Amino acid sequence: MSGTNAASGAAPCRFAHYFVICGIDTETGLEPDELAGENFEQSPLKRTFKSKVLAHYPENVEWNPFDQDAVNMLCMPKGLSFRTQADSREPQFHSFLITREDGSRTYGFVHTFYEEVTSPQICSAMQTLYQMHQAENPSSATPSSSSSSSMDSLASSLDEADSPSSSSCRSAACGGYDASRDTLYVSKALCLITPMPFMHGCRRFLSQMHWAVTAASPPPLPLESYVHNILYEVPLPPPGRSLKFHGVYEPIVCQRPGPGELPLADFPLGQTFTLLGVENLVQLFNCTLLEMQILLYSQDYQRLMTVAEGITTLLFPFQWQHVYVPILPASLLHFLDAPVPYLMGLQSKEGTDRSKLELPQEANLCFVDIDNHCIELPEDFPQFPNKPEFIQELSEVLLHYDISPVGGAPPTSVSTSSTTTTPGSVYTRHPGLKSQQALRELEDDGRNGNLGGEQLAVLELLQGNATLERLQALAKRTGVRVEALKGVGGEREGQGRRTAVEEEELRNAKLNVQLREVFASRFTTMFADYEAFVIQSAPDLESWLTNREQMHNFDKASFLSDQPEPYLPFLSHFIETQMFATFIDNKIMSQWEEKEPLLRVFDGRIDKARLYNVRAPSLRSSNYQRCTILKESAQAIEQRLMKIDHTAIHPHLLDMKIGQGKYEQGFFPKLQSDVLSVGPTNNNRWSNRTATAQRRKDRHRQQTEHLTLDNDLKEKYMQEARSLGKNLRQPKLSDLSPAVIAQTNWKFVEGLLKECRMKTKRMLVEKMGREAVELGHGEANITGLEENTLIASLCDLLERIWSHGLQVKQGKSALWSHLLHYQAREEKLEQQQAESPVSNGPERRKSESSIGMPSLRASVIQDMRHIQSMGEIKTDVGRARAWIRLSLEKKLLSQHLKQLLSRQALTKKLYKRYAFLRCEEEKEQFLFHLLSLNTVDYFCFTSVFTTIMIPYRAVIIPIKKLSNAMTTSNPWVCVSGELGDSGVRQITKNVLEMTFDCQNLGKLTTVQLGHDNSGLLAKWLVDCVMVRNEITGHTYKFPCGRWLGKGVDDGSLERVLIGELALPNADEDFGRGCRTPDMQHSPGQTRRVSITSMGGRGYKPTSAQIQEAIGEAVNSICKHFHKPEKERGSLTILLCGEVGLVGALEQFFHNGFKSARLFQKTVFVWDFVEKAVAYMESADQMGDMQETAEPLGLTCVSLCHYVSAINSSPRNIGKDGKFQLLVCLGARDRLLIQWLPLLLECPVIQQMYEESALLRDRTTVNALIAVLQTLHDFPITLEASLVKGIDL
Repeated sequence: MSGTNAASGAAPCRFAHYFVICGIDTETGLEPDELAGENFEQSPLKRTFKSKVLAHYPENVEWNPFDQDAVNMLCMPKGLSFRTQADSREPQFHSFLITREDGSRTYGFVHTFYEEVTSPQICSAMQTLYQMHQAENPSSATPSSSSSSSMDSLASSLDEADSPSSSSCRSAACGGYDASRDTLYVSKALCLITPMPFMHGCRRFLSQMHWAVTAASPPPLPLESYVHNILYEVPLPPPGRSLKFHGVYEPIVCQRPGPGELPLADFPLGQTFTLLGVENLVQLFNCTLLEMQILLYSQDYQRLMTVAEGITTLLFPFQWQHVYVPILPASLLHFLDAPVPYLMGLQSKEGTDRSKLELPQEANLCFVDIDNHCIELPEDFPQFPNKPEFIQELSEVLLHYDISPVGGAPPTSVSTSSTTTTPGSVYTRHPGLKSQQALRELEDDGRNGNLGGEQLAVLELLQGNATLERLQALAKRTGVRVEALKGVGGEREGQGRRTAVEEEELRNAKLNVQLREVFASRFTTMFADYEAFVIQSAPDLESWLTNREQMHNFDKASFLSDQPEPYLPFLSHFIETQMFATFIDNKIMSQWEEKEPLLRVFDGRIDKARLYNVRAPSLRSSNYQRCTILKESAQAIEQRLMKIDHTAIHPHLLDMKIGQGKYEQGFFPKLQSDVLSVGPTNNNRWSNRTATAQRRKDRHRQQTEHLTLDNDLKEKYMQEARSLGKNLRQPKLSDLSPAVIAQTNWKFVEGLLKECRMKTKRMLVEKMGREAVELGHGEANITGLEENTLIASLCDLLERIWSHGLQVKQGKSALWSHLLHYQAREEKLEQQQAESPVSNGPERRKSESSIGMPSLRASVIQDMRHIQSMGEIKTDVGRARAWIRLSLEKKLLSQHLKQLLSRQALTKKLYKRYAFLRCEEEKEQFLFHLLSLNTVDYFCFTSVFTTIMIPYRAVIIPIKKLSNAMTTSNPWVCVSGELGDSGVRQITKNVLEMTFDCQNLGKLTTVQLGHDNSGLLAKWLVDCVMVRNEITGHTYKFPCGRWLGKGVDDGSLERVLIGELALPNADEDFGRGCRTPDMQHSPGQTRRVSITSMGGRGYKPTSAQIQEAIGEAVNSICKHFHKPEKERGSLTILLCGEVGLVGALEQFFHNGFKSARLFQKTVFVWDFVEKAVAYMESADQMGDMQETAEPLGLTCVSLCHYVSAINSSPRNIGKDGKFQLLVCLGARDRLLIQWLPLLLECPVIQQMYEESALLRDRTTVNALIAVLQTLHDFPITLEASLVKGIDL
């Protein structure tokens, strides 16, 4: 037991935690790997067999427990692979990582090579399998069948070309395995497990270990010495320092960035850019930021890891928060079913086509085919800001290092090529003599191998000699032995020179850091002021964690309003992601805890940027700012690698039993576990230091545990606080029993439900106004941009739910595919119903009882047909999204999906038992959450598909109780909306209903209704006009309640009616749940009876009410202009609607108006205006106006001019219509406040108004002028339907 403790004494500071050996277990023999998908038609040499962890040292490390199954699975993701002497047996290198529950990571680096099988049982088992295979498939004994095995996939296609096994050699072996004739080889893996990704160092160490075994002469020291050294005597380099430690043959240098620099990233980014090209990489980066599902695809495991790590490294200061499995073992393929964002790497089998790859969901998938240098992007997502300039800057950095920005070129450098050619390869057979002499001295040296400078220089130069290396590779290819190369002069090269490999590593490190700096500087620019929008509302950590879900942590609306317009589409999506939420959480928690390292570096950079440049002027500028610290960042790394800060203890002889583990060329020996399970006794300074530091840490931890809340509880809070997506970072690799798979799926189901609850809640809160204000969201104002982002993420969630647990995938959109299945079944039934005419009876009667508008039946199929007829949408994913938007706008989303899922036989046929859609209780809750969206109005279909043709139905409803429902004249109608108007449409006499198709008008605002006054019954009393959008079902009501006809009412033959969205009637609204109050009223207020409404004719408002109404009308207009331009809605309603400005001013003018009927003729306000104008014109002619001040004279002229223009218009709009037009024009041209004093002064007022009238009270008029004055700040524009035919 003491062994384990000693082993873990200083583990957090150790370079490596475990050394692992995986391979074939000769005890258990050949076990087929069922999980990897067995294929019995393949030759036994090509099948996969189970590998085992043969040994790992030490037994366990306290803070990084050894997970045997996971390590075995990731060291040999495809299991064991066999070869014969006829096959290529190049060693391979790949890396992997394991993500623990808390999100921390452990890295693994694996060197896989082939070792001869010496066990006669295994050879004979393989022989038997081969004979059985031949008996079953006589045709398959072709020369190629043995040529490659599952391990081939590890090799990149590059090796195939170089492989010494020519086709003649294969055909000699006749493609089979014969124990008497062939030598059998099996894969074996050496692995280092480390806390930090020192990829280059581990790669060189492992390849030297392998060369030590294959070299002709034994290594200088027993292998245990090197393993013990790297496990216990090599520390992690301290931040900002470099460290040199020793492999078997040559020293290895690694460096670690300082506290202010970007965190360590050792995977070659240059290779990632070379494989994908800059354009593709930026698109992939964008998809990662927006948390889509990302699937990397390559034959080479190391490529998968390089691209995955490269992309996540570039996210600084953000971190990927979801499932992250850069190498997905074959046994975990069902994990692609995960209905959450993920970043996974899938190994492609040689020769398989991308089209044959069955992926459960592709609606939101970014598919990266690394080997073919191409990516497939999801539809319709916002681009990264300043993308062209960004790509340009990255390309310049790459060109500086001679890398083509286009990508697709095979990597040329030593360490980026997929095969493992390392300096160790010089030792293939006979290391040079000088080096052997140096090594002997190293072995005998009492001071642990501190060689004299000259000897060491010879040794290092020899091992790093690039020419030698090339000769070596060439020699190996041609089969020549390398004895002739003894002691080739390293003298010429001089002493201070770095080896080719070191040069390559330095170049990689500099390129890495410069590329990362370009990415990091984009975020520093974009989020320079993020702190100003963080909402710090909790008094302490505990209360913050407890209320995490209800808290509003970041003021998104204000942040977006502060950003340049071109950035908004991207930023509005990005600030909704989990990675951004976690970043803000970390920021808030940093007031109580130590800052998270990435956040500390990022904040440091922002502070530095502030010192150097006051950002205020460029605040809203979208100008591209280039990265300014490329040189310094590369210099820092070069200095560390040039000047080594620390050197670790050299490997040395251990206290071992003599004679065990005898050297046998080509075989990795069984190591002595007793010397490797225990670290050195704490006599060296480094261990002591770390042990004391650890004790200090423990003490500190105990104190803080007493002070703050119980750590387990806190951890639980933290896990919950970080909410979605995080609860599953990586599948449990160890136990893959059906129960565990079911549990994983259960986690997904719960996660999806929780996500649905959060999303619907967010959509409601953003939209509902009053409630949002109460929850501290400031004024309830959701921007269209934000709304669009939320709806897009709802579409994505529905796609993920529908693709969870699919039996067979058809098409890219799982939801649309389900709908098509449903449609096919329903249409058969519909046909049968259509053939029996009886079914339409009750439908007809019901429609007549409603007010003139036949009801629109809610039908999933009907909505699908609308979408299918839209030529603008080309893909299934697009159709599914449009269908969701349409259902949401119609408030039928929950009802439609319930209908779709009610066909249980279909759901069972399409989905596996564990699928979300087959979990009854969760499904019900999910539909209930969606039902809550019916409480708000969305126009997410109408506002997005603006160019489609839409059928409209218009119905004119006369007041029936009078005989004047009939008219002999020819009526016409013109419907206008926010996006245009329908043009004049003639209505057939006495039909009073019509349908017409025209391009989407958006939300409807006005209807012009008129007739030509022909025939005997030319007078017409109209109650209202109803217009319905036949696709979305939105019905607008345009109240009239007036006569149209000469000599009746105000003599109007044409009226402009202002509409608003009508409440659906009871039949139609069945099953939809509640709905919002009408659009222009704040949701909290009960509907005020409009003081201008026709119902209130006899009702006389008090002067206080009139003044309040004017104030509110002006206020609404001001608010309208304070909204972002795209969100404003219709100004016409605010001017002429029920509680609009015109109505309120009409009341003002009506107050105290002597409208007694003189000889049965009603007097209108317009009559007063005309008389006043006539008086002014005559006074002007008589010269009375000469004395008046010049501006007043001009005002008179303008009023007379406007009134005569309205009167001489060809339209017959009636007196009230004319007054409405005058007010609108006056408001637009800022003349109203000049006209009011004129009317007040005009003598006509005394004849037509009582003494107490508001218009005769100078103080009231001045107050009115002051209120109207506020409208001068805004550019009022009038709809074409209002000012048609007016020539000013």
